[in-house]
Amino acid sequence: MKSEFSLKRRSILKNSIISGACLSFLSKTSAANPKKIAKGSTVLFQGDSITDAGRDRIAENSANHPGMLGRGYPHVIAGQILAKLSQEKLKIYNRGISGNKIPDLTARWEKDCLNLKPNILSILIGVNDIWHKLNGNYKGTVQDYEMDYSELIKRTKEKLPNTLIIICEPFVLRCGAINDAWFPEFDERRAASKRVSKKSETLFVPFQKMFDDAVASGTEPEYWAGDGVHPSVAGHALMANTWINIVSNYFDL
Repeated sequence: MKSEFSLKRRSILKNSIISGACLSFLSKTSAANPKKIAKGSTVLFQGDSITDAGRDRIAENSANHPGMLGRGYPHVIAGQILAKLSQEKLKIYNRGISGNKIPDLTARWEKDCLNLKPNILSILIGVNDIWHKLNGNYKGTVQDYEMDYSELIKRTKEKLPNTLIIICEPFVLRCGAINDAWFPEFDERRAASKRVSKKSETLFVPFQKMFDDAVASGTEPEYWAGDGVHPSVAGHALMANTWINIVSNYFDL
């Protein structure tokens, strides 16, 4: 018999995937016929501490290394797709760096993205762009965020035209460090990330919608992210499952 939690989790995933309009550009592709991923493809995760998740910097050039992948959603995703696609010799990297904002990604993009020539590139960035502003350590506006993000994607597409780019929606849960001061600007930044995805025709993973649905199902927000920003083990697992379900519409993962 399936547990109540298992049934809830399936419901959360289904609602998030269907109602999230997660695929900004899948309307122009065939979601019913996902592509076979090429043997030897490189998958790269980029972002801030949520992606970093304590990864081992010493091993960062060792594809698929458990420590290099960190303790978060990239590790969970990697484990699942490497197990399923064991014959494809995929190379998966995590280059998230704690504390990063859009300008930080821009500054290290050549080394930590373009030089790796990923076939699949997943980006989750935005929470520090407002958090550091609230702390008085940054002055970037929503407009700066959107413009710089758009330019980063444009730069990537020019250098890597065949790369599948996935923009992940920044998210927070209303607990821990999150208070009313974050709003409405955080929601404006979320909307900006979605506009960037739509204009640049990337995949879009609606993590905020996913967590909102999880909380609406009756689970306290602290269960998914104790400080409102950094996911728990369950939160990272939920992110990984949602990411795989969405990307699987394009590639057979």
